[in-house]
Amino acid sequence: MKTYNKPNKSKWAILSKRPIIDEGELNKKVNIIINEVKRNGDKALIKYAKMFDNVELNQLTVSQQEIEKAYNNVSQKLKDAIQIAYTNIYKFHKAQQIKEEVIETTPGVKCWRKSIAIEKVGLYIPGGSAPLFSTILMLGIPAQIAGCKELVLCTPPNKNDKINPAILYTANLVGIHKIYKAGGAQGVAAMAYGTETIPQVYKIFGPGNQYVTKAKELVQQTGVAIDMPAGPSEVLVIADNTANPAFVAADLLSQAEHGADSQVILLSDDENMIKQCLKEVNIQVALLPRKEIALKALVNSKAIILNDLNKCISFSNQYAPEHLIIASLKANELVDKITNAGSVFLGNYSCESAGDYASGTNHTLPTNGYAKNYSGVSLDSFVKKITFQKLSKEGIKNIGKSIEIMAEAEELMAHKNAVTLRLKEINND
Repeated sequence: MKTYNKPNKSKWAILSKRPIIDEGELNKKVNIIINEVKRNGDKALIKYAKMFDNVELNQLTVSQQEIEKAYNNVSQKLKDAIQIAYTNIYKFHKAQQIKEEVIETTPGVKCWRKSIAIEKVGLYIPGGSAPLFSTILMLGIPAQIAGCKELVLCTPPNKNDKINPAILYTANLVGIHKIYKAGGAQGVAAMAYGTETIPQVYKIFGPGNQYVTKAKELVQQTGVAIDMPAGPSEVLVIADNTANPAFVAADLLSQAEHGADSQVILLSDDENMIKQCLKEVNIQVALLPRKEIALKALVNSKAIILNDLNKCISFSNQYAPEHLIIASLKANELVDKITNAGSVFLGNYSCESAGDYASGTNHTLPTNGYAKNYSGVSLDSFVKKITFQKLSKEGIKNIGKSIEIMAEAEELMAHKNAVTLRLKEINND
């Protein structure tokens, strides 16, 4: 990690930039995959499974027998941990289910809004070097609460044509029974357009590598909704002199180990704290099984010394991190100054891993600065809101004249006439 000492504010935009990907080449490759899946369906998925996952698929559908076998291959210890996470995530998302009131805006004019579940949703779950079964909880539980009728899950198999048992166990736990062996951009394309085996869905959720992210972006352009624009994982940690350097280093590395294109940012108003944290990073990274991945991510990462904590918050708001950790005894005092972040972790014991797994909040969050205008996944992500209104004779009389005047001013005479005819009938009665 390179250190920057009190950079001028004019430099902040440059320091906030994420690692650059060759979009042109990526677009080209992913478009080829998407178009072949649209043309050849299952045949294309089998071809790409062999090409990218080095596996000869006999069938795309995960059988009930495979799901039952997975149950026995997950340790009771892990099942118990998943259950704790399930309970907390369910509790947090269930609380988001609010009954909306009917509002009488004017006597005789009643308006209300109703949440309707998106009928068909697709979940993409990475299954390579880090099989993210925890993401199934984060997506499957709110989908379950919302009442989505059809849940489709795509995840890549390993070279032995197997899906990680924890993925199958967790999917079954949240009531997902349509599980398919399709990874990468081709899995996203399959859910977006449907194949002979995989059903088409209305909205696609889930993280992935740059190919998955690009595929989601491209299918969105053809009318398939996605959860949010997302890219490589990132964390920004603000640490003052009350932080624990070992904790901070562990939090930085927890994101760096996600992928070589991940980015971590450390901010502090204390130069000595920066030095201690970076020393701890060097000690801890050497012990990680994913050391090589983390080291590559650290090349794209930065440690920045700023004048005070308010400046740190200002930089963070400009960066708009996926995860923001405030490692300080003063964390609560800074909450109201945070305007852009996916999820925030307050104090020395609120590690980002808690949100990733079991605190209850959702870990599917906007990255790459999209926290400036996107929220993380919530119950609302799985519903659409339909508005209703009902006008009585009294209601149309009360607002009718205003509608007529406004419609005429916009030269939309049919709009005006729709009101005029009703008012005439009421007056004739």
